[in-house]
Amino acid sequence: MFLNKPELGTTFAQLAGLSETPAPAAEDKARGLAMSRRGFVMASSGLALGVVLAGCSSAEENTPVAAAPEARPSPLTDVAGGDATPALWIEIAKNGAVNITVHRSEMGQQVWTSMAQIVADELDADWTDVNIVQALGDPKYGDQNTDGSRSVRFNFHRLRVAGAAMRTMLEQAAANEWGVGVADVRADLGKIVGPEGKTLGYGELVEAAGKLQVPAEDEIALKAREDWRYIGKNVSSLTVEQIVVGQGTFGIDVQLDDMVYAVVARPPQIFGKINQFDDTAAKSVQGVLATVRLSEPMAPVRFQPVGGVAVVASDTWAAIQGRNALDVTWQDGPNADHSSESYDAAMMATAQKAGSVHRNRGDVAGALGAAQTNISADYHVASFAHSSMEPPAATARWTGNKLECWACVQDPQSTRATLAGQLGMAPEDITVHATWLGGAFGRKSKPDFVVEAAVIAREVGKPVKVTWTREDDLGYDYFHAPSAQHLEAGFDANGKVTGWLHRAVFPTISSTFTEGANEPSAGEMGLGATDMPFDIPNIRIESGQTEAGLRIGWLRSVANNQHAFAVQSFAAELAHAAGRDQKDFLLELIGPDRHVDLAADGADYANYSADMDTYPIDTARLKAAGERAAQMAGWGRALPEGHGLGIAVHRSFLSYVATVIEVAVAEDGALSIPGIWVAVDAGTVINPRHVQAQMEGGTIYGLSNALYGEITATGGAVDQKNFPDWRLMRMAEAPRAFEVEVMASTAPPGGVGEPGTPPAGPALANAIFAATGVRLRRLPLIGPNANRLTLD
Repeated sequence: MFLNKPELGTTFAQLAGLSETPAPAAEDKARGLAMSRRGFVMASSGLALGVVLAGCSSAEENTPVAAAPEARPSPLTDVAGGDATPALWIEIAKNGAVNITVHRSEMGQQVWTSMAQIVADELDADWTDVNIVQALGDPKYGDQNTDGSRSVRFNFHRLRVAGAAMRTMLEQAAANEWGVGVADVRADLGKIVGPEGKTLGYGELVEAAGKLQVPAEDEIALKAREDWRYIGKNVSSLTVEQIVVGQGTFGIDVQLDDMVYAVVARPPQIFGKINQFDDTAAKSVQGVLATVRLSEPMAPVRFQPVGGVAVVASDTWAAIQGRNALDVTWQDGPNADHSSESYDAAMMATAQKAGSVHRNRGDVAGALGAAQTNISADYHVASFAHSSMEPPAATARWTGNKLECWACVQDPQSTRATLAGQLGMAPEDITVHATWLGGAFGRKSKPDFVVEAAVIAREVGKPVKVTWTREDDLGYDYFHAPSAQHLEAGFDANGKVTGWLHRAVFPTISSTFTEGANEPSAGEMGLGATDMPFDIPNIRIESGQTEAGLRIGWLRSVANNQHAFAVQSFAAELAHAAGRDQKDFLLELIGPDRHVDLAADGADYANYSADMDTYPIDTARLKAAGERAAQMAGWGRALPEGHGLGIAVHRSFLSYVATVIEVAVAEDGALSIPGIWVAVDAGTVINPRHVQAQMEGGTIYGLSNALYGEITATGGAVDQKNFPDWRLMRMAEAPRAFEVEVMASTAPPGGVGEPGTPPAGPALANAIFAATGVRLRRLPLIGPNANRLTLD
């Protein structure tokens, strides 16, 4: 169940102005009433759906009672992870309904369910009583950026504390009611049990509990791991059922009274400008109401819209047709000479030269010079697009000088801050509702599309929904950086690797925010390059400079994608050169069980904003994942002709993932994937089933990019327009067998949304080499306009 604050008892759909009636009847359609996408889903399924509050018999009974008034100072404001004041996260209704606020965005990763599990476990709530309240964008919640696979990691402790604090207050209220000591009562599934089996429900106690002082952290007893009821268990999702039956509100679903619709014609290049335009033909299209010229962005681009002309109409189709009819010519921007082919060649040339040092151990030049055998290889990874299932969509409404927005954003707080800066407003005058997201992968943490909606709505004086088409989504993304990487290694006479050199060249994400930024940051290099875990006596990691030709942003797993591809592919090349088994050689390279000391090598390493003592680079966990994935795949078994197994292991976002892929390659290069086996050590996990799903989805996402996902540019403009010339992995290409093992661990929680992606590409390339003897060093391996591998 889902609610939206501050109007508890109001469903998200009602707050957004969505109809809660069944799909339009036949006579309504005959009168020309529009049927929404959501209505179509419900009508097609033969269901008439309503949104009701589970367990609520009356509006009065569902009225929440604050268990700890926010005006009262709380001793839990400085808990590790942020404010754990119970009233910030939990409100209990008189009928016992438990409304849990989730301040992160739900985009299919099941963060709503996971965070509710954490709170409900320590609260000892009955899961059937739990409702979700989607938080507005507000600094009181702390960091709301649903990015970096850190929602659970950042909030695990404080949400446990919040739940336990509320439970403690309810227990004290019951003890006071019965005149006994608090040690004589206990919480159990939404009620307090006292002497002689007496019970009081949470709803009966919440008013009294709300008058008590919030306990300090040292007065709260968190549950022992063995007593967890929901944490670590496969609890049913709070969102999947709604999605399956067409319920819930995504960005595209928002409907407001008197709303109009807009699409935007944008310049082909970043910082391109309108030369001239004539909207006469556009305005002659039935349904088109107006055009709005958008401001041109100033460098750096940040989260600004790229400019252009918005076409506003009575429906989205009319707006699209009006955009098609616009007569507009563009003035080239400064990136008009940007071409992927020449850009990639220049990056690779830079990778052959010495660059900025990010890690240095021993004497790499001396080790390579003295080596018995030297191996070198160059790797290239193309630009990738996010291409989430739901393209960006945002709705904006002005009421006087106040702005309210509904959008599929990953961070409603930064969205509010961006709007305030772009519009010259106080953040307090802006309300941002985060809808559900139909996928995101990092794209929807950039709210340029929300700014477009706000600007257009202000100009036309009506609520406006801005819709991005798939062409818009591909052409105006914040792209994953293309990269060129050069690696060298040397063997001594005993077949041991004694030297390792890795140079990486790619446009930095900093270029989106800082004009002139032209070299990867220490943070980006720390995503799979600087933190390379191999036990080699001489290591040198470098980066080179290159200017960005497109908007660059973080995409699922960020620089881990290119670094894992190069490092894990090169490790397999070294194994072949040494005449060794790929898996055995890889685990030997990792070396003895230890915590890798990057500081000793002078590395500037952020460790995903985590303490190295709490989250060390633990080679024992990495090797254990590799061994387990290999066991699952039956490593070493006899394979049919044309089949091969490939393995890759990678630590990212503080989790350890090993992937083994089996491929079958026909003589003509046709590729199929009979099986994938993944072992993941993500520390303490909240819901193993959801971790399994994230590994499956992350792996398929990585394979889709590794096979087909190239984005190229000519004259500064993206070449790919839609699915005919930009491919995704298709259902028929999915592996016949896909096994994921979530390894038992008592370590602190790591990330799960992104770590499944980086090993997919190199495991695939290593498997292709094992099957064919052909080493492919460029991603994508096939590309969007081909249907088989090129093996000559």
